Amino acid sequence: MRAVPVDRDCLSCMNSARLDLLPRERVYASPGWRVAHAFGTSLPGWMVVLPRRHVTALDELTPEEAIGLGPLLSELTGALRAVIPCEKTYVALFAEAEGFQHLHFHVIPRQADLRGPRVFGLLGGDPANHVPDTVMDQIAIDLARALQTSH
Repeated sequence: MRAVPVDRDCLSCMNSARLDLLPRERVYASPGWRVAHAFGTSLPGWMVVLPRRHVTALDELTPEEAIGLGPLLSELTGALRAVIPCEKTYVALFAEAEGFQHLHFHVIPRQADLRGPRVFGLLGGDPANHVPDTVMDQIAIDLARALQTSH
């Protein structure tokens, strides 16, 4: 995989440049994109899709990155539906929180009992309720396997 330019002050860039990422941080990686399990959430399977180079706005994507995004979101949704019981996924883009301006898409497995913007109540909150690292890693391994079969 080719090296991509990184912003040394950006956590997302620094993680994308690492070769020793844990499974939860490297569900999928291509030259243009990386998928990771979101941290600080109580919803198993909440994913983030990030460009591997430093981008802060959607219109900064190269044509190649933009072309790769649609199929990746579709394949990730299919993998989530196979691994995490969910009816569909929500996809959201904010990238405005302090320290998280690097463009990233939230891909959220929508549960039958939780619809609409209320799902964001599962992000943050009491760390005791967050998905444990071991669970995130197992989901990541299962999703990586499901994504490999879809390629």
